Amino acid sequence: MPRTAKAEATLAQVQRAAVGLLARREHSARELHGKLIAQGYPAEIVSSALERLVARGLLSDARFAEVFARSRSSKGYGAVRIAQELRRRGVDDEQIAPVVNTVKETWRAQIAQVRRKRFGEELPQSNADRAKQARFLLQRGFTSEQVRAVLRGEMNEE
Repeated sequence: MPRTAKAEATLAQVQRAAVGLLARREHSARELHGKLIAQGYPAEIVSSALERLVARGLLSDARFAEVFARSRSSKGYGAVRIAQELRRRGVDDEQIAPVVNTVKETWRAQIAQVRRKRFGEELPQSNADRAKQARFLLQRGFTSEQVRAVLRGEMNEE
């Protein structure tokens, strides 16, 4: 559909485009809104289409947050980083809290595994090595308390 034709798109056409994007992966409402606007669809029709998709249960920020958090957690990211990324994607804090709490429940094993994968079994001996590992783990989204604990050897995979 040419760009000018998209400006005159119907609600059904916009909904089909949105469902097509959702078929590939979950999106937050804000992400999906931005993608459809970037494709040239009118903002008011996009908003109406997304409202209908939410009402039908095809678009859910809570479901997106759950899938996203599980994916990022499995890649070695901590709850702080996951929450920041979800906020950037337009997910509300009340939808972020439950999924981040689920991630927090597994952080002990996760942070130990992430540290070992990157730096090996042996704990850092020098201040420089400790600082390097701490920076890495903080950037991954773990709290300073969690980082201190794992670098003291208090964390094991559970």
